[in-house]
Amino acid sequence: MVITVDNTNKYDIKCLFEPENIAVIGASQDKKKIGYAIFNNIISGGYKGKVFPVSPKGGDIDGHKVFTDILEIDTAVDCASIVIPANLVKDTVKKCAQKKVKFLQIITSGFSEVGNIREEKEIAAIAKEAGTRIVGPNMFGLYSCAASLNSTFSASIINPGNVAILTQSGALGIAMIAKTAIAGMGLSSIVSIGNKCDIDEADLLEYLINNDMTKVIFMYIEGVKKGERLIETLKTATGKKPVIVIKSGKSKRGAQAAASHTGSLAGSDEIFNAIMKQCGVLRAESLEDAFNWCKFLISVQAPGNQNSVIISNGGGVGVMATDACEKYAVSLYDDQAALKNLYDSVTPSFGSTKNPIDLTGTAGADEYTRALTVTAESKEIGSTIGLYCETAVFDSDNLSQMIKESYKKHQRNGKSISYALIGGQQVENAIESLKAERIPVFNDVEQAVSCLGAYFRYYKYLDDVSYSFDDYKIDTAAINKIIEEALQDGRTFLLADEAAAVMRAADIVIPQSKIARNINEAVKFASEIGYPVTLKVVSKDILHKSDAGGVLLDLDDEKEVVVGYEAIMHNCREYKPDAVIEGIAVAEMARKGVELIVGARRDASFGPVVMCGLGGIYVEILKDISFRALPINRGIALSMLEEIRSYPLLLGARGEEKKDIESVIDAIIKIGSVIKQCERITDIEINPVLVYNAKEGIKAVDARILISKPREDA
Repeated sequence: MVITVDNTNKYDIKCLFEPENIAVIGASQDKKKIGYAIFNNIISGGYKGKVFPVSPKGGDIDGHKVFTDILEIDTAVDCASIVIPANLVKDTVKKCAQKKVKFLQIITSGFSEVGNIREEKEIAAIAKEAGTRIVGPNMFGLYSCAASLNSTFSASIINPGNVAILTQSGALGIAMIAKTAIAGMGLSSIVSIGNKCDIDEADLLEYLINNDMTKVIFMYIEGVKKGERLIETLKTATGKKPVIVIKSGKSKRGAQAAASHTGSLAGSDEIFNAIMKQCGVLRAESLEDAFNWCKFLISVQAPGNQNSVIISNGGGVGVMATDACEKYAVSLYDDQAALKNLYDSVTPSFGSTKNPIDLTGTAGADEYTRALTVTAESKEIGSTIGLYCETAVFDSDNLSQMIKESYKKHQRNGKSISYALIGGQQVENAIESLKAERIPVFNDVEQAVSCLGAYFRYYKYLDDVSYSFDDYKIDTAAINKIIEEALQDGRTFLLADEAAAVMRAADIVIPQSKIARNINEAVKFASEIGYPVTLKVVSKDILHKSDAGGVLLDLDDEKEVVVGYEAIMHNCREYKPDAVIEGIAVAEMARKGVELIVGARRDASFGPVVMCGLGGIYVEILKDISFRALPINRGIALSMLEEIRSYPLLLGARGEEKKDIESVIDAIIKIGSVIKQCERITDIEINPVLVYNAKEGIKAVDARILISKPREDA
């Protein structure tokens, strides 16, 4: 079936969140059915637009006329919620397309999440042809504070607020609505995305980015389909407001579960994590963390500085907070003279003015108030962690009032503060009452510090982010010619000499190399290149040369080359008797350096990504690597290197000289340029890349390049 798409009819996503009217197709008089719950939630939620219940039974629902068909409605329809059996959805979508309904919320399940991919694609194609946009199928609806619209089949009352939630799981989304009510966190909107047959997170973010009520965006993601567009949208979003994400499917088994649940494939978690960091997205490991961060980030301003102070009445809890600060990258102020000057007058002689500030167990409300006033008013301090352990001398009845007052002082002065209170029932009661007033107070030290960690990570990203990108001009014509010849030979990978030619076309330094077809040529080439040399088999049938005994290193003279040539031929014949051997590559034996790996691949979710890390034979065991999505710049490439555990090797470990980091950055960007500009290359891996001392350059010893077959319909 050939479908002609009308791309001129692009509806504003605002019509989904703030429709002038909405139809409920499958509205029911039966109060036990979802069709009634959705209709009733819209009416009782205060929606001011027109509501059109649609059901073939006709009649009325709670005094509202029921239309038997969407086509009976005599006005244009902005949005329709579809809650009917799956076998009826396709015909209904056809009618909605005929009616030119702008947006459809397909609540009905029974599509790609259960393997019914074909019908879901047909539904998406029908809507696309008419310009109609679809959220779902398999979603629970939408809440929009801006329109007082609750088209979910969840709670009838949703508290308005400043957090927007996008969730790929309907059931989890419904649970989150209930959890936000308990947590005292109001919503600007919540949308269940479902199977994402059309509208996805990037589409919905376009509205939320510019929605003034939304201060923080929280997303639950199981899989990413259009990752390159999501990356660009996330970069725009995080430039304006914090974005928090929870991603499931991290483990192999979890990824399989996510795929069966939503019809989406969960990509590599390492790649997802790196790209979220690259986009300035805060990744949470639990719902508790995510909700805590949301509430905290709503109420804070950009930090004046990164200096944090811990105020405590107990040494042990102060040490716990110090450990947490290191874990969550919260910088503790460490100017001892300044700290003594600031806190000496509010700390007992047997206390401590070192950070953490220890007021000791004798501290009462007055002592805490004076100490916290210092942190609120001092220009040297950017944020505070207030810790309290229940003691006999501090009347816990005064705890809430003290915290309220200190919190107001910090807010008035544009300072961030979080509290951890440890104690019995009175303390727990205080925590609950303070949380109800949206004060960031916790009964766990790590939670209090975690919020500050997220806060500083976000604002550090804003300070560091650069949208200028670097690229290199490479000889794409030469590379494409090599690819064409390989494909004509029936291969989806390049041979060693071809991969070396690609490296030269990208201006990446490689060892000298020539392919010998016999022993005499091997000896001749070795003499021309200069000893020591390496020998490597060249065969389209032997990809992993080392496994076949097809590599020999450090050959020092003619005799060793002769013996080595014969040994490689023998090993490879035994390994794969029918292998076609093109020859033996005789190459310069590059001098030793720090071994890295640099590569790039086309990720199924996010498109072209680059990779670097510790190289050599143990790369798959140690997995000390980092990823970024293209495009990148020199700063991003440097951050990749700084992220790996072996980065100190490049700085000069154990008295060695600093290595040529700038040349490594060049290589990362060049490899990114290759995969970006040569679309038929799917994977590049250079291992090892030998890194020498500063200004001495690098050498790419071995390159492996995979290419894609030409499309059958091309």
